[in-house]
Order: sequence, then C-alpha cells, then structure tokens
Amino acid sequence: MTEKLQKILSRAGIASRRALEQIISEGRVTVNGKLASIGERYDEREITVKIDSKVVFTPESVTNECRVLMYHKPEGELTTLSDPENRPTVFDHLPKPPSGRWIYIGRLDINTSGLLLFTTDGTLANALMHPKYEIERIYAARIYGDVTDEQIEQLETGVMLEDGKAKFNKVVYVGGEGRNAWYHVTLKEGRKREVRRLWEAVGLKVSRLIRISYASIDLDPDLKTGQFRELTLSELNKLRKTVHLDPVATLPEPLDTAKGSSTRSRKAVQKKVFDKPVAKKPFHKDSKKDQHNDSKRSPYAKSSTFSKGSSETSDRFSRSKTSSYKKGANKFDRTSSDRFDKKSSYSSKGVESRKSSSFSRDDGRQFKHGLTFKSRSSSSHSYPRVKRNG
Repeated sequence: MTEKLQKILSRAGIASRRALEQIISEGRVTVNGKLASIGERYDEREITVKIDSKVVFTPESVTNECRVLMYHKPEGELTTLSDPENRPTVFDHLPKPPSGRWIYIGRLDINTSGLLLFTTDGTLANALMHPKYEIERIYAARIYGDVTDEQIEQLETGVMLEDGKAKFNKVVYVGGEGRNAWYHVTLKEGRKREVRRLWEAVGLKVSRLIRISYASIDLDPDLKTGQFRELTLSELNKLRKTVHLDPVATLPEPLDTAKGSSTRSRKAVQKKVFDKPVAKKPFHKDSKKDQHNDSKRSPYAKSSTFSKGSSETSDRFSRSKTSSYKKGANKFDRTSSDRFDKKSSYSSKGVESRKSSSFSRDDGRQFKHGLTFKSRSSSSHSYPRVKRNG
C-alpha cells in the first residue's frame, strides 16, 4: 500500500506533517536518491529517505513500537512542543521514547488539568482524534452560578456557538453547591475550549475544569498531577479496539526514566502499575441533583477542607487532646478543667512576652504571665492550645 511521504515520515516520528511538507517543498528531501516533491506516494517498505543528505528513514524503520502514556496534566502547562515565551509545556517532563516521538491525543488548554494521553503510534493518534469515530470525552466541571433544569436541557439539546451548533451528550450533577457545584459532562468532539464556551452560552462560568476520561480510558485516581505512567496491555488494546485497530501481543520494554529529556527542575514521576484489575471508585452518578442534597461536600475538594454548608468542621482548626469533637456541630466542647481562669487573659502584649519567657520542667511548666500547666510526663494530656487574637 502506498502513502504520501509526509505521512510515512510523520508516523516514524521524524517531524509533524506540516513541518515535513515545508522541508519537502524546500528541496531538502530525497527518496532512493531522487528529489522528492509534495504529493508523491511511496511504499514504506521500499524506500530510503534522506534529509539534508542524512539518512532518516529505511525499510527497517517500519517496525515502530506502540507506546501510550497516561499523564495527569496540571494547570499552567501548555500542550505544545515548544513555546516562544518559554512557558512550561507538557513535553518538558516526559522521558524520551527509544524510537519515534510523543504525539499528544487531544490537547488541553493551559487552565485545564486532567487526563492527557501520549503515543508513539501516529496511526493510533490520528484515529483517536478523527471526528468519524466520535471518541467520548468526559470532563468534571466546577460551575459558578445556579444551574437550572432548563439550562441543562438546553446544553443537551444544543446551543449555537461561533463555529456552529454544539451540545453535551450528557450532563450529570455529582456534588457540591453554590460556587462549588460539580458536573460531569460528556461530548464526542474536541473543538477549542468547547466545554467552557457551552457553559458560557447559557450564562454560566466554568471556574475549574478536569478531564477524567478519554476513549474509555479513565484517569488513574492514584496518579497525582505531574505524574505519568504507561498503559497496561489490557488498557492499550482496549484503546486500540475503540478505533478498530488490531491488538498488540506484548508491551515494549519499560521506559528508562533516567534518560529523560526534561531541562526544567520539576520533573514528572513515573508510576508503576501492574496489569491486574484494580478497584476504582466510579466517576459517574446517574441520580438527580435533589437526591444529593444530603451530600454537600465537593467530590474534588481536598481531604482537609470542607465546602460551605457542610455539617462537619474543617481540619484546619487545631485540636487539643482534651477536646471532644461533637459530630454535627461546629464547636469544640472542652471540659471545665481544660478552660482557663477568666481572670487570666491573653493580651497581645502577653502573647509576645510568651515567646521570650522561660519555664522550668521540674514539676510543670510555668510561664512568665503566671499560668502553670502540668508537664506531659505527669499528665495524660497536654495543655490546650489558645487561639490568639489578631
């Protein structure tokens, strides 16, 4: 089967098709000793290609390994090979593949985080981004504003954007409230900033956006931002099956992360994952918003913070060993023995003097302002912490 020269060379990882077209038009490429031109077709098993008199492709180059990386992209990185302003890019932290080059599958903008796939197989990359396969993409979106049923119906029916009509195939409420309401949205195309523009079209704003799934491959919940790992054999063949490609029998040798190409101080960390079933929490919930009124916490909040309206108290408040925490209350209930005498108060002057005061450790701790507390060795608890004014 014959193909265009730029397609053959691009699949081999030499350069992008656009860059190769430019090089060919400049007369720098020869095929089997003859000058190449745009539009000529060749059989990759019968050609030797030179660029600037240097051999870059031979029939032995046809056997290209199929590698796929799962990368958890953080916010602030560009999905591009290089940036004229020298801003961080997703390629800065990836190891160099033994053969070919990394091709990203479905770019993410600088303010979007989440799942980003890379592969060395040009055929797989082109198929996963081709509109005819209608590859499913799932995003977790934090919406600023009150979302009504009419707006959700409008998003699922379709709204008119600058580049044509667009819609979400599915919109599911998953948790949070007010300024921290999260929705999972599904769509089968990848226009520029499409998710954000769809919400803006109905008068709402996306304050945070995370891609959690692409082509039935879910973002590994154990993969922290800035980390990557190679897909397992079952995951790789599942991805190839989505675009009707033949499965591979074995995986190539693991990447040597010690030979990474990153020139920045911050590097991604590779996570090793064995090819065995792992229990994961589901990403989707089909229940309606009114069934989640008892769960106000955001599904993407950090473990040490609680959303507004939660019945629990945030862990940012320090707790003493003598404090008893009441479930469902927003206060600490200390016993009378742990409370300070009302005549003793911490003024701003007293707090400053405490820093420079000396104390003895014989039978207890005696501070300069006159308060004495039992030492840890003579009591089962320590003195309660005091919240300073100002």
